[in-house]
Amino acid sequence: MTSVAQPKGLKYIDSKLKSLLVLAWITVSIAVAYIILRVVVPMMPEPIGSRADLFIEGARTTVYLTLIAGFFGLLIGFILGLSKYSANKVINLPASFLVWVLQGTPLIVQILFVYYALPEIIPFLKLNEFTAACLALALNVGAYNAEVIRAGGEAIPKGQFEASHSLGFSKIQTMQFIILPQAIRIVIPPLINNIIALSKDSSLASAIGLLELTLSGQRISSETFMPVPVLTTIAMIYLLLTFMINVVTYLAKRYL
Repeated sequence: MTSVAQPKGLKYIDSKLKSLLVLAWITVSIAVAYIILRVVVPMMPEPIGSRADLFIEGARTTVYLTLIAGFFGLLIGFILGLSKYSANKVINLPASFLVWVLQGTPLIVQILFVYYALPEIIPFLKLNEFTAACLALALNVGAYNAEVIRAGGEAIPKGQFEASHSLGFSKIQTMQFIILPQAIRIVIPPLINNIIALSKDSSLASAIGLLELTLSGQRISSETFMPVPVLTTIAMIYLLLTFMINVVTYLAKRYL
């Protein structure tokens, strides 16, 4: 019995290390993109170069939103995904309802609700623009991550559950040592795609006055009356960020 459990445990540890490795790759890739922006944007012609600080400040906020909301969105996704996978209705139904609400309402409404309405419902809760945006984005992407994780678990053949039970594994051990190590490899690419979508959805945080990349561009455009170069630069910055995260997707598919 011990000889069977040990290799499975090692595989589980390895799967967790792979997940951490992907998070590290994403962080490094976004950091590289940000460094490139700090070097290139000040060298660009007018009206971009002279206002590089505002572009970089907006890009920095977008990067922070993506990393922080992406990290907590993964945690929320794992909790909700495993809860939806549970046969216990006390756990399953609330998780399914929350995912249904978050997927069925516009993200901008969720951001406005968290920033304006949530402090009214919970009087002692004080949220600034950045914290409110992070919370709303993390909840939203977490709902989509939950569906990915649930689907990843269901992709594992049912026979593996029966085989693990015949070897004496409990349901928790089966999930930890048998299902998750295989499911993680399946779900990593779509989870990274959700982070790419998150990086673009972060532009909606401008609705509550958070100075991220899109709002920075809007302010520069209104000052200079030159929307074409400003909006083109914004689009190029988003493309750089998503390209670097796509590199992580390629590495994950190839090496993990």
